[in-house]
Amino acid sequence: MSKFTYYTEEGLKRLKDELQELKTKGRTEMAKQIAEARDKGDLSENAEYDAAKDAQGLLELKISKLEEVVSTARVIDETNIDHSIVSILSKVKIKNSANKLEVIYTLVAEEEADLKAGRISIKSPIGKGLLGKKVGEFAEIMAPAGLVKFEILDITR
Repeated sequence: MSKFTYYTEEGLKRLKDELQELKTKGRTEMAKQIAEARDKGDLSENAEYDAAKDAQGLLELKISKLEEVVSTARVIDETNIDHSIVSILSKVKIKNSANKLEVIYTLVAEEEADLKAGRISIKSPIGKGLLGKKVGEFAEIMAPAGLVKFEILDITR
């Protein structure tokens, strides 16, 4: 039984584009590297050939994992999201109760997370702690520095 992972339309397109790139240009480039290394002589003592074969194995592993991610990926229908509670694709304004610092995060799938862009994974400690909360509620999140308490100030799209 497969478990679905939900993405934005752009996020899923990025994953599919990366997979296509690896399958075409990535494999072609890898085949060239192996052929060049093979042309350099005795394969039993050819470190360049061994390295190229190892790199090929890693490329195929990455392709396989990406194919698995894409096969279980679904695009989120934003019209069906309840914006009264924190869920995936919610833009959440929170305030740290200790230092009163306010930040805004958008909760996204793990592969779409980008902290610099304010996009955090629903699987991150903060993301998990915020899920299901409503405006005015508090989320207590265990961070490396200890327990952090956030107040949910606003939830938008």
